[in-house]
Amino acid sequence: MRIAIYAATFVPNKDGVAKTLHELVSTISKEGHEMAIWSSDVPEDVAKEHRVNITPSLPVFAYPAYRFGFFRPRNAKELDEFDPDIIHISTPDIAGLGFLRYGRKRKLPVSSVFHTDFPSYMRYYHVGFLKPLLWSYLKHFYNACDIVLAPTKKIEAMLKERGVKRTGLWSRGIHNERYNPSNRSSDFRKKHGIGNEVVYLFSGRFVHYKGLDVLISTYERMMREYGMQIKFLVIGSGPEEHRLKERMPEAVFPGYLTGVDLYEAYASSDIFLFPSTTETFGNVVLEAMASGLPCIVSDKGGCQELVNGSKGGLVSISDDVDSFVENCKRLLNDLTLRYELKNNAIEFSKTRSWDVINCDLLIKYDYIIKKNNGQ
Repeated sequence: MRIAIYAATFVPNKDGVAKTLHELVSTISKEGHEMAIWSSDVPEDVAKEHRVNITPSLPVFAYPAYRFGFFRPRNAKELDEFDPDIIHISTPDIAGLGFLRYGRKRKLPVSSVFHTDFPSYMRYYHVGFLKPLLWSYLKHFYNACDIVLAPTKKIEAMLKERGVKRTGLWSRGIHNERYNPSNRSSDFRKKHGIGNEVVYLFSGRFVHYKGLDVLISTYERMMREYGMQIKFLVIGSGPEEHRLKERMPEAVFPGYLTGVDLYEAYASSDIFLFPSTTETFGNVVLEAMASGLPCIVSDKGGCQELVNGSKGGLVSISDDVDSFVENCKRLLNDLTLRYELKNNAIEFSKTRSWDVINCDLLIKYDYIIKKNNGQ
């Protein structure tokens, strides 16, 4: 197969979308298929390594770390030269629309991915009135594709309820040799002033829509009651960093971690706390499970499906601080439950190989291409 890929960002480890795309690119290469990549946000060394074609872009309003791509005639010429069998669109922005139109014009199959629940962000930026308009655009965009891939059954059902006609599943995987309990490190804990406390870990971008208000309130209540017994470890970076540090003065903020530092941070914690309601999957939840952490997540979004399917954590009522605090207390005080959920999480993660999951996607693509060619 010859696969053309468009993604707004191709920065390694920038977020779950970028991680997922890099894993797909790795599998495509290992399986011997050809690909060409287009992106508007990619480091120079990565662009050179993967020969990424650049799409013009502008910074996203209110979040300039991300860029909004555009499709130009030279991108069409690059596509002509590559001559793809299928187009994979990771981001449904204006550039993504250009790739979609290119595919429709040349009668090529087009796949898109519902990586990010952009409409759910609207209320956090006080523009909730735009949500119906955005869904109208997404419905039009997705229904022009041959398939729209959702990471969980919950999200696939939501897309169908919104009127998206042709959907499929493309889950997410984990590298268990990287994320596993053996990375637990007393040196890491000592380095960050952690002794025998039970550590609640949050990992993700420091943006409002990750449930930060619930995180802060849960921290405040738990610290008032159990201060000397617990510690909060908050990994990541983003525009809300100053507010988090101000409201969570006794929490540990090691910064944005990658590689061994990140693997040790996960495994050296005890409970994963992730109140986000906007996740379509929750890569960080799977990373935590593989590292041996029972997870506390919201009943809204894709994370609940991971937790319920694995029996590796507890599901709290979305935006309900009382519910999150109650589950934090349960896992703090009930060691038997904590270890049971931990073992369930570890066993579940062993079944989530990236190559198996991505090869399943490539089988889907092969079928779509043959069907498009009348085979």
